[in-house]
This record gives sequence, structure tokens and C-alpha cells, in this order.
Amino acid sequence: MALVAELGDAISPAINRRVRSLTDALEEDGVPGVFDFLPTYRSVLVYFDPLVATSGEVQDSIERLLQRAQSTDTSTRNVVHLPTLYGGDLGPDIAFVAQHSGIDEQEVIRMHSGTDYLVYMMGFSPGFAYLGGLDERLATPRLQSPRTEIPPGAVGIAETQTGVYPVASPGGWQLIGRTPVRLFDPARERPVLLNAGDYVRFVPIESREHYDDIFRQVDAGEYVVDVETEAAES
Repeated sequence: MALVAELGDAISPAINRRVRSLTDALEEDGVPGVFDFLPTYRSVLVYFDPLVATSGEVQDSIERLLQRAQSTDTSTRNVVHLPTLYGGDLGPDIAFVAQHSGIDEQEVIRMHSGTDYLVYMMGFSPGFAYLGGLDERLATPRLQSPRTEIPPGAVGIAETQTGVYPVASPGGWQLIGRTPVRLFDPARERPVLLNAGDYVRFVPIESREHYDDIFRQVDAGEYVVDVETEAAES
């Protein structure tokens, strides 16, 4: 059986902190009968064994966990820098995004790379991060006909979301660039690069040569992703 712990009625960093607080507590402390849980933007789906605990008992335990840990530590935040080459053959849809938004391509790059995006949750495919914080002026419809395969590292926009494809897959997002950094690499000790609660900062790459150089470093296992720890916004 399962129950849903609703922690708010909007998508916001504050509510998502409560989601992460609950999932951390479930992971660390556990609740009798609970064997799995799934965090979302503003809720946590909790699976439990009714032969071990009733829904009322699980709910009471969850409420106690929330009272004990109202939020995660927000004194600092990790900002993961993703070097990104915008436009050209790696970002074939940037012209459409610019036209739809009524701005030029350079302004798309400036706006897209000028925001730090909160990783609300992970899912869809290994290493895929659901990011929040896209400037609403860049919101763009999905492709009418999805591509059959999008390469790993492709950076796209779909409606009010932006994100990075961690593995090759079909998709209908408008592609505006690509990062040579691997968000998912099964050969790494820790295959998934991002965690819920991290922030992502897209850092523009100035040339294809620079992109190719970083790609070679990544391929050789020599590239170190820049992760900046800074004071969190209150």
C-alpha cells in the first residue's frame, strides 16, 4: 500500500526543502513498515506493508519526522557548473527559441546561463534532473515531431522547463546547446552527477575547440567538474 505526504500546494524551493527533509529522515531513521518512497516536487509517495503498520501509524510517524526536521540545512548550497556550447549544430533549435521569445540568440544564451537552477528531483532516466528556475520569457513549446534520438549532454527547453539529457533517448525538447560533461556515467564510482537540492549553473563555452578539449578530458577521466559551495539564499 501507499500514501502521499503532501507538503505544499505549489512548486517552490521552500516546499521542496521540506520534501528533501522528509526523504532524508526516512532514509536515515526509517519508519516501521515503510519499504520505499518516491519524492516529487511537493510531495512524497510512501510505500508501506499493511501487515507491519497501518496507514494511521505511518502517517503519525511521518508527522513526527517532519516536526523533528522541518527543513534541511540551507546555510550553504552546492552549485554544479556545466560548461555548455550554445547554438550551432549542437543547439539546432536556439533560433526558434529566440524567435518565439522575441529576442536574439545571444540574449537566449545570456538569460539561460544567467540563472542557477534548483534540482527539484531526479527521475525519467538515469541522471536526469528536474530543474526549476527557467526565466518564463524563455518558455517554448515542445517540438511537434519529437526526435528519435537525442545525444547525451543535450541542453533543451520544453514549456517552462530546462534540462540536460543524461543518456541518448528520444525527445521533443527544443535543443539550445550541449555540455560535454556526463551527467550519468556507469563507469564512475558515483554514476549520477547531480542530487536533489543541488543547483546547476550553465557556463557558456566560447568555441567548438574548447568544447572538444573538455570532451576529450571527460572521455579520458581527467576532467574535474567545478562544484562551488556558497551561502544559500534566505
